Amino acid sequence: MVKYYLIIFLSLNTLFLKAQTVDANYVRQQYSKKSYNIPMRDGIKLYTLVYTPKDTSKTYPILLNRSCYNASSHDNFKTNGQPSDFLVKDQYILVYQDVRGRYMSEGKFTTLTPNIPGNNLKDTDAIDESSDTFDTVDWLINNLPNNNKKLGIFGISYPGFYTAAALPNAHPALKAASPQAPISDFFFDDFIHNGAYLLSYTAAFPVFGYQKSGLTKKPWYIKKLNRFWSRPAKDAYKFYLDLGPLKNITKKYHYDNFFWNEMINHPNYDSFWQKRNILPHLKNINTAVMTVGGWYDAEDLYGPLNIYKTIEENNPKAQNTIVMGPWAHGDWAREKGKHVHNHIYYGDSISTFYQKRVERQFFAHHLKDKDIKPLPEAYMYDTGAKQWETFDVWPPKNTTKVKLYFHKKGTLVINKPTAENQVFEYISDPANPVPYRSETEGLTFTPRKYMTDDQRHASKRKDVLTFSSEVLNNPLTIAGEIKAYLKVAMTGTDADFVVKIIDQYPEDHVNYAHNSENIQMGGYQQLVRAEVIRGRFRESFEFPKPFKPNQKTAINLKLQDILHTFKKGHRIVIQLQSSWFPYIDRNPQNYVSNIFEAEASDFTKSTISIYGDSMIELGGQVQ
Repeated sequence: MVKYYLIIFLSLNTLFLKAQTVDANYVRQQYSKKSYNIPMRDGIKLYTLVYTPKDTSKTYPILLNRSCYNASSHDNFKTNGQPSDFLVKDQYILVYQDVRGRYMSEGKFTTLTPNIPGNNLKDTDAIDESSDTFDTVDWLINNLPNNNKKLGIFGISYPGFYTAAALPNAHPALKAASPQAPISDFFFDDFIHNGAYLLSYTAAFPVFGYQKSGLTKKPWYIKKLNRFWSRPAKDAYKFYLDLGPLKNITKKYHYDNFFWNEMINHPNYDSFWQKRNILPHLKNINTAVMTVGGWYDAEDLYGPLNIYKTIEENNPKAQNTIVMGPWAHGDWAREKGKHVHNHIYYGDSISTFYQKRVERQFFAHHLKDKDIKPLPEAYMYDTGAKQWETFDVWPPKNTTKVKLYFHKKGTLVINKPTAENQVFEYISDPANPVPYRSETEGLTFTPRKYMTDDQRHASKRKDVLTFSSEVLNNPLTIAGEIKAYLKVAMTGTDADFVVKIIDQYPEDHVNYAHNSENIQMGGYQQLVRAEVIRGRFRESFEFPKPFKPNQKTAINLKLQDILHTFKKGHRIVIQLQSSWFPYIDRNPQNYVSNIFEAEASDFTKSTISIYGDSMIELGGQVQ
């Protein structure tokens, strides 16, 4: 059990195992340590660990990390790569804090504490993450010796949300914020995607769904984790298929988990979810913001893109930057040397470049008044050309939309509409869902490799529609959003729709030395971007409705952004399917009011029809 708990904890807390140049001995030599219990406006005290440079001849800015993943993990002079070694050596006052209700902090934990607009110091009843951050910053600025009255905040994943939540009603001393892989809205990121539950997150719920009974430096939910991880399944597909409907998860594993019960009692985007969305509150931002994400982040891709775009829209004069690299969740905080995602090589020292040339300069400029050239608006990695690009705005302007149409015999036609009377069909069977991986994968916290996985396994299935373009005579670079405009019908009353954008390599493409012999790159169908929508939410995420059998219906799906060059000699491939298992749960395809309560008898086969007047719109073509 210890082995599997460690894997989960490292993933959640992004405490990456890497060859560090800054070890505990270095930190002990350079910094003094002290802990505080900082009072909030309602009297609750939050545990806060502080490392201060020993050289007291000058003042330093403060770098704050607020987390639900145990500030005490940074005790004994361990920075664990948070912040980066470059920032530790540059010397800041390093602050780690347990958020309300977690580990050594008092209070009650709430998932994505709703923001209360207009919070101020006089209102002791208006408590949220913005107010807790304000109170923390105010205390630090006024009580820590040798600080220069400037503070920056950063965090990855859930701590990325806490960073974004610091921006509304921000303290004047908060000069720089870097939300990294931030959650912004749980109904579209992390646990749910466009109304479809991410089954692959099931084993992570114990970390979030239990209140602790007192102050502790150790996780109190180990026995709950044991329900999944004492004997972890080696084949997640079989494990979840054998488990059956989602109600069996409630019965067997999460019957006493408050977060799980909140989710299953709110299957639609009602006020419970709406008020936990941080995006509407990102207004009047005066803090410099650098949002960071990974193109291959299976956990939090929606968050960084939409936090950046929302700040940009609501605060046109804000110093607002976005960085997107070829990383999985939080991988920019560690250095792999040769950067490989799944089977694809992207370059050397990519994370070091970001830490040294981007993140380091961002904080130095805004917190230390270093005369450094401002960062570009968007620092984006082209995952096809495999190089960094910069843009004055994201998505870039002055681009040309690329429209893809479906044609007979699996042909994908670029920018030429096809006959509307064509119909493409497949039978979707919940008892035999489409696997999301080309290889057998065991029980995981959240999957990572699938986001560049080979899709040839899906191309061979009769319940997947595959459309391939002609070989490209010239490279095609796509930057920005992808939108799918589908016209569908079904014999059932509900269905999921998965749209996948794929880069197919030439048949004579050489194999990579870093891969095993069984990985053949000739004809490799690399997933570039994919997304799902639960069909019942096609008109409203708050008010779902069933389909009328055999009636043509429109479904519009926004996929997340890409920056990808389809090289000369490659093909663009689109796949359409109605299951993606066990990444997402199975849709019964027989409309029930709450899929979390569906019976095994509710699951039924359905014939899915995709009409020829459907279309995929790829961001913008960069000339």
